[in-house]
Amino acid sequence: MEPILVDNTPDTPRPGGVIEVDSELVSDISTLIESGQKAMVMNIMTDLHPADLAMIVSHINKDLARQVMHWIPVETAGEVLAELDDDYRADLADLIPNDRLTAMIDELETDDAVDVLADLPHELAHQIIPELEDAEDVKELLAYEEESAGGLMATEFVSVLRDQNVDQATEVVRTHAEAIREIFALFVVDDLDRLVGIVTMKELLLSRADALISEIMKEDIVSVPTSMDQEEVARLMERYDLVTMPVVDGDGCLVGRITIDDIVDVIRDEAEEDIQRMSGVAGGEEATDSVLRITRGRLPWLLVGLAGASLAALVIISFEESLAAASILAGFIPIVMATAGNAGIQSSAIAVQGLASGDIWASDIKKRLGKEFSVAMLNGLASSIVLGAAILILGGLFSERLGGDPFQLAYTAALALLLVIVIATTIGAMTPLLLDKMNIDPALATGPFITTSNDILGILVFFLLADWLYL
Repeated sequence: MEPILVDNTPDTPRPGGVIEVDSELVSDISTLIESGQKAMVMNIMTDLHPADLAMIVSHINKDLARQVMHWIPVETAGEVLAELDDDYRADLADLIPNDRLTAMIDELETDDAVDVLADLPHELAHQIIPELEDAEDVKELLAYEEESAGGLMATEFVSVLRDQNVDQATEVVRTHAEAIREIFALFVVDDLDRLVGIVTMKELLLSRADALISEIMKEDIVSVPTSMDQEEVARLMERYDLVTMPVVDGDGCLVGRITIDDIVDVIRDEAEEDIQRMSGVAGGEEATDSVLRITRGRLPWLLVGLAGASLAALVIISFEESLAAASILAGFIPIVMATAGNAGIQSSAIAVQGLASGDIWASDIKKRLGKEFSVAMLNGLASSIVLGAAILILGGLFSERLGGDPFQLAYTAALALLLVIVIATTIGAMTPLLLDKMNIDPALATGPFITTSNDILGILVFFLLADWLYL
């Protein structure tokens, strides 16, 4: 059922619907906080989901945000903290007293608590960790790589023995119900805590009370080791339509679980990261980042692009005599550069997307090369015919400036365009595959890198052909 969007004024009731968070609501709440209207602010925020509260908190002044985090219940405040962007969360946590911050983190499941602690200043995190109820579990999770299955998992899960019956397993679920936010399945272990099966909640509810767990469990389990990269975990959960995934150590012992809400965050974060890298932005830019941090993330790639453009300029300068002999060639420089860049970006973007989704493997280089070459030839031929025809049609209008045979110019420009498209498409497709094979993020193959390299090659090919065929 679609959510019902209701009017977003502060006194709007929420009868089973959703309050839409926008600039007007944020402005109203800011005004109420500034005037100390705690009761009215709490009346509004009681009806909001923690994710919506996080959106409001990230759009108001930090001092006002600190006041909100002090007013709302500690359990809700913890969930709001977990929903905030990394850098903003760290800045805001610095403004919250340590005892309250500890209580907020204590309300979270271990995976969310670790995410929050990882973003806090090192000294502050070390002060808080010993005060947490799950301090040992948190320390263990912090030891894993942040983007691994171990760093992603939560240690809260429900496990039962295979020789227990359904009634006993149901009682185990009741015991853990308050501590675990969502229970999707029961993991079955042996006496050594090794994972041997899984029982869904549906299967548990529909089975007889005296039925043994070993009779109803599924033994074909999809599990992951703690060292597996989070992107691969996401691919597995997507491929097998899972809502929860058990995590095991090197001995096959159950140590945690990953749930679908964590995977949605991974997919979103990885997609945002790839898009930013393809656009020439490094460091995972977020809307709440400072001007200085955004500049640090963008400037290096701008300088890379500037260096590439300078090399392209040097190529053009080296053909100064060719330009002097036929100034009409200068008119084709933007055509060649734009086409080379676009062709390279198209093929590299598809390759990066395929690698990210698992549809394309690094070992598919030969197969991918053949397909991209065929596509490049067809696109190149079509574009070349259009360009050549345009030159012939317009040749009469600029006959005095051509300085040569329009048919020869059309042939030269069309052939150059064909070669540029083939080269740019091939480079764009192959570079991500080669980078992936070297364990380098293939998203780096797009954006400024692929554009500038293809600009240089495109201009070089164009002038070499022009010298050979036209001048």
